Amino acid sequence: MPSFDVVSEVNWQEVRNAVDQANREIANRYDFKGSGARVEQDQERLTVNADDEYKVGQARDILITRMAKRKIDLECLAESEVQSTASGKAKQEILIRHGIDAESARKIVKSIKQSKLKVQAAIQGEQVRVTGKKRDDLQAVIALLRDAQFELPLQYVNLRD
Repeated sequence: MPSFDVVSEVNWQEVRNAVDQANREIANRYDFKGSGARVEQDQERLTVNADDEYKVGQARDILITRMAKRKIDLECLAESEVQSTASGKAKQEILIRHGIDAESARKIVKSIKQSKLKVQAAIQGEQVRVTGKKRDDLQAVIALLRDAQFELPLQYVNLRD
């Protein structure tokens, strides 16, 4: 029986490359000279540090531009508010969401079942496995999920006949 998996993954090497490129551009830009503005990565959390709220926004824009050029889906970013630190500087944390949480997986399964297509959807950890008798039904499910608006980017992997 044909099947495929719905996942939400991030290429961590590309994220690391985007952060490095953003830091290089921030270090070379005239308006950031001597400001100590920087983007730091700690696993799935990015921290944008700068002197004030305006420079944090500028550094974040540089980071987002670099991520978009490296084909990282920007829907996976969850930005928090800009905070002032005790030393008078400002910072913003950006969380990179990956994997499908249980609530989103239930929404995906529910939308597949409401479509009345002859497929089965099952939650398996941080992914959803969709199985059907016909490959055309699976392609219809992929089209349905692409049109639906979920808060995270979805990829369709492991298509098997």
